[in-house]
Amino acid sequence: MGVLKTQNPNKNMQLDVTVVLPALNEVDIIEQTVEKISQTLQTCGCSYEIIIAEDGSTDGTDKKAAKLTQLSYVRHLHSDKRLGRGKALSNSFRQSNGNVLIYMDVDLATDLKHLSQLIHAVTVEGYLLATGSRRLSQSNAKRTLTRIFISKIYNFMVRLVLRSKIKDHQCGFKAFQRETLLSLLDEVTANHWFWDTEILVRAQRKGYKVKEFPVEWMGTRETKVKLFHDSFDMGLQIFILWLHLSF
Repeated sequence: MGVLKTQNPNKNMQLDVTVVLPALNEVDIIEQTVEKISQTLQTCGCSYEIIIAEDGSTDGTDKKAAKLTQLSYVRHLHSDKRLGRGKALSNSFRQSNGNVLIYMDVDLATDLKHLSQLIHAVTVEGYLLATGSRRLSQSNAKRTLTRIFISKIYNFMVRLVLRSKIKDHQCGFKAFQRETLLSLLDEVTANHWFWDTEILVRAQRKGYKVKEFPVEWMGTRETKVKLFHDSFDMGLQIFILWLHLSF
């Protein structure tokens, strides 16, 4: 059984922003990603921490992440066992110190120029959740035709079955008001890719203000989503969540 280990804990330190990076076998890019995010957050003039949520890596990402905790703003949450993306995010947010809780994909597919918009939506505009979107008219997203097709079907099903107003549920670029997210985590059951969708659907059902805004997005590598296997699983979870919310 995996044991969650924390390095550079920084407990009880109230900060403006926490950025969580879910990382599985990312040894080649994790250091550069942390550096770029830190540089961007410095221009925002906010206090921050970056949590590397790493579980089940076999390529040395755990060692690289541990070394990065020499930086005062970096924390590393490690599990020997693969927890799943959603569970790793939930664990990290529960141990975070930020008032604005953010997560983004470690490959930085969403352009970091949008990070200030993400923070501004929660801190100034009063939204409880904010998410980048690849499917609005002003979005600029470069994806394969297969991924576009599956994304359209998936998001259509979520909107139809779960009555969501969001057009892109799976963009890995989201921010939350702290207390709002922590309250939602007590209800969320998804442990993997469906986590984003369940969070957004439950938030809308409670009447929380959610902002969806267009972003520039470029996939720089092959996705770790097993498109057909994970799409089937997520489709099944759409109907399971519908049953939970209905009955």
